[in-house]
Amino acid sequence: MKKKNHTLVSEFTLQGFSSFCEHQFTLFIVFFALYMLTLAGNIITVAIISLDRRLHTPMYFFLGMLSASETVYTVIIIPKMLCNLVGLSQSISLAGCAAQMFFFITLAINNCFLLTAMGYDRYVAICHPLRYTVIMNRRVCIQLVWGACSIGLIVAMTQVTSVFRLPFCATKVAHFFCDIWPVMKLSCIDTTVNEILTLIISVLVILVPMGLVFISYILIISTILKIASAEGRKKAFATCASHLTVVIVHYGCASIAYLKPKSENSKDEDQLISVTYTVVTPLLNPVVYTLRNKEAKDALLRAIGRNSLS
Repeated sequence: MKKKNHTLVSEFTLQGFSSFCEHQFTLFIVFFALYMLTLAGNIITVAIISLDRRLHTPMYFFLGMLSASETVYTVIIIPKMLCNLVGLSQSISLAGCAAQMFFFITLAINNCFLLTAMGYDRYVAICHPLRYTVIMNRRVCIQLVWGACSIGLIVAMTQVTSVFRLPFCATKVAHFFCDIWPVMKLSCIDTTVNEILTLIISVLVILVPMGLVFISYILIISTILKIASAEGRKKAFATCASHLTVVIVHYGCASIAYLKPKSENSKDEDQLISVTYTVVTPLLNPVVYTLRNKEAKDALLRAIGRNSLS
């Protein structure tokens, strides 16, 4: 009889921001505005990189891929969250939940490794400038992007399969989207094996790329400090500052969300961390890389100029 009850769960209810009932409409306005800015910023970034030949370099190729990934990443999570905030639909089917989790994991890990590829690109550009075009050729760039996406797909298939093989007794997901830990909590059975698997995967896909990025930056900084010209050092640091800002926020939030013991996080703390990496971080990408980057700003102005003339 107990086994029969397991099969009765055909949909979940996303509780969303139930702790902030009186502020739901305010949250909707804020998140909707941030969502529109994120979509516009990332789509404009992809467009100007695609259209302006001066930006057809490895650094901007990776940035374009990251912006495209961030666009899809937000589309998967935020529209459903906005619907929940205005009370339109809090339910999500089991298949819908699995699909959301699959694409979320794929793109989140893809973003992690794309940031690592961008760190490697900066390392080669600063530490081996004379060999840059040979090392960072088109084939290598495509292989790095394909590798990042492949790791994301493999991990997502592993995680989603292991989570949705569990029997579920409860239906209320204490989150605004189908994340791994909140969904696992709904299982009727002990999930220790799944929790260990999730922790091992989290360590590998967060700490390994983060470690590679920081090793790159140790080598980059040591090379920059050897530059005799103060202007040269300033320019070299400026090319890395944007990437390092995004890296610290991205890996910092991911580490807190998936490597910190679950017992130490309250529901509200978990949601605050999740908002940072699902809403704020995707917006950082166009703001930090495009608005603070002279080449990207010049490309945007050229595109606007061409449109106004035509």
